[in-house]
Amino acid sequence: MSDFILSVEGTEYGKWLAMMLALTSAVAHSVFGALQKGRYDPWLMRGAIDIFYFLIALPIALFVFPLPEPHVWLILFAVWVIHVAYKYFMAMAYSRGAYTVVYPVVRGTGPLVTVIAAGFVFGETFTPIQWGGVLLLSGGIFALAGWNLHKTDVGRHVLISALGFAFLTGVIVAIYTTVDALGMRSTPDPFTFLFWFFVVDGWVFPIISFIHWKRMDNPPAPGPLLRKGFIGALIAFISFGAVMLATRLDKVGEAAVLRETSTVFAALIGWLFLKETVGPVRASLMAIIAAGAVVVEFGG
Repeated sequence: MSDFILSVEGTEYGKWLAMMLALTSAVAHSVFGALQKGRYDPWLMRGAIDIFYFLIALPIALFVFPLPEPHVWLILFAVWVIHVAYKYFMAMAYSRGAYTVVYPVVRGTGPLVTVIAAGFVFGETFTPIQWGGVLLLSGGIFALAGWNLHKTDVGRHVLISALGFAFLTGVIVAIYTTVDALGMRSTPDPFTFLFWFFVVDGWVFPIISFIHWKRMDNPPAPGPLLRKGFIGALIAFISFGAVMLATRLDKVGEAAVLRETSTVFAALIGWLFLKETVGPVRASLMAIIAAGAVVVEFGG
């Protein structure tokens, strides 16, 4: 697989593959987000997911791929700090606000900041048409959050807190997308960084979640939670792995924008599984988001 990725890097097929990987990540990430906002406390769900992708990735990283180069360890340390912060603020947002409000704010902030950051770090440039697509996509996402907010019955104090955490999480998403892409491009074999990423990223939150579980008045039974965490871990490999490979094959900014079509899939999941209404307004906004992604991808 490594040889295949390296062989298509910088080719037209590689660009097409990056687009497919980013869209695959979008679908997987919407499912991943719904898992965190489903039946279980988001702190517990995150820990259950992380423990499994740590345990799955560790033997593969140790026995299949070489140890990362010294400079890559520095990037992995930065990745660890950034992703722990992301998970913390994401859990804070999910524990305060409705999934269909919090998730779009996070995902709408991410691409705007990522495109700017990728310009500074990787020298990427977007055409005016592509910038229009970015604004269309992010504007549609924020409008979706606003409409969902209008339909949500929650206290003002709690709402402001949830939106604040969601916006901050979106900024952190942009930071980790850029740093993850730097790591993927800093080692000859992208899968070396990818599997060590899951190892480094996966050990902290299970500890935090266990402490949180022990302090709960009525902690849930661990069996069903861990089963759901195992499924979430498999989805996480697809969600994070696909978009990180996409950033190796093509522009980081384009991959980030395409991934945020996850808000469309998230709205569908909210409607189908969380019993949340879509309606004509949400459907129209979802179409705008998708149109923005198309403009970004083909407006270069």
